[in-house]
This record gives sequence, structure tokens and C-alpha cells, in this order.
Amino acid sequence: MSTNLGKSAICIRAAIGISTFVVTAMLTLPAQAYDEGPVTGGGSITGKVTFNGTVPTRKIIPTKDVEVCGGPREEALMRVGPDKAVERAVVYLVDVTKGKAWPAGGKTPELDQAKCAFLPDVQVIRAGALDVINSDPVLHNTHAYYDKRTAFNLALPNQGQHIPTELKRAGAVRLDCDAHGWMEGWIYVVDNPYYAVTGVDGKFTIPDVPAGNYMLVAVQPFTGPMQQTVVVAAGKPTDLTIELKKK
Repeated sequence: MSTNLGKSAICIRAAIGISTFVVTAMLTLPAQAYDEGPVTGGGSITGKVTFNGTVPTRKIIPTKDVEVCGGPREEALMRVGPDKAVERAVVYLVDVTKGKAWPAGGKTPELDQAKCAFLPDVQVIRAGALDVINSDPVLHNTHAYYDKRTAFNLALPNQGQHIPTELKRAGAVRLDCDAHGWMEGWIYVVDNPYYAVTGVDGKFTIPDVPAGNYMLVAVQPFTGPMQQTVVVAAGKPTDLTIELKKK
């Protein structure tokens, strides 16, 4: 790995280091019991996530597998639209022990690696199974961490390879590739189904929330988490505007 790439990786980790610590301190918890049941007269939480600061970039200088990974380039550390909307921010409620059912079981969540990038680069999953995939014709060594503790470390040398694994506890999981040091991704493992990921317009909706008072967290890997109390009234929407700030 070249000096430039090494410096780039150090800068990336320095920029998100504080955020990693804070998110992990808030999220890395044993999975608590959650009771599913019908929600009568539930409300909803809707809103928009924004960021008004300057979005920094990082310089990526691939030194291997360039035919797959591409050449040198600048990448923004977060996706922010012209109206300051933040795409792919995660919004969720904490300490919810009872409420709506989890979505019906379907396909196991996937973490793919294509053109030397994690797809998706940010996702939310229920604690449990995860399939790790390599769609590239080069070796990826996928490394996942709760803070500094390894959650899994998987070598995928073959294109089209799938390896099943698990993330068993709630927490913010940082992803990197030991073979391609610029690759970064995040998985937020949750213990209740009250969460959302913002779209390109920065908007989100969390439906079927039992009436009551809650703690809501909005997080983006560059900025780290912000939390606020939310009051949900029966049968009514609670609309929020959340401005993320660099920690």
C-alpha cells in the first residue's frame, strides 16, 4: 500500500473516529427483549435530515486491482443535496420494548462488494443473519468491527462467492476491506423495528408508533449521532427537521 493511500486511510479514520466511539457507546448493547403485538391508534414520525456545513472529501488512490477498482478520485464523506438534504442517514428509536411486528421474513440481508465498494455502504438490519458477497473478480477481505472489536473477518477470493455470517447484538458496525484500504461501510444493527434510512430528499417515515415519549437518534457516519426526545400522539404524525452537525 502506498504512502498516499496509507495517509488517506488514516485521515478517514481520524475524521470519523470520534463518531465511531460515540455511536458505538450508544448502540453496542446486548439485544433487549422486544414484544411484538398489534398497535392500536399508533402515530408516526416523519421528517427530514439536513446538514448545513461544508462536506469534506477524501482522495482515493487505488494501488492494486485498478481495472476493477478504478483510478484516483475524490469522494465526498456524505451525500448532501443542493437543499442540504442528507441521503442515507439512519433514524431510529431506542429503548422500545413493545410495538409493531418486525417485517415479514424474507431474503437475508446482504453486504455486497462491487467495483471495490460496499453495497449498500450504509444499511440497517435486525440482529441475526447476514450474507457477505464478493461480486468482483479480485480478493476482498471483509472486516467488521464493533468499535475496535472484530465482529467477523472473512476472506472472499472468488467472484460470486457468498459467506453467511451473523451480527448478534445491537450496535454500529464499521466495515473495511483489508485488501483495499479505502473501502468503508456501516451496518447499524437494531433491536426493534422502529427505524428508517433517508432517501435522496433527506426524508424519512417511521409508522405505527405507539403513543408515548421516545428517544430518537439520527446518525450519519461522518457527523456521528444526534438524539432528541419525541412525543408521539395517537393517530397523528409528528414531523421533525433534524440538522446534523459535525462532532
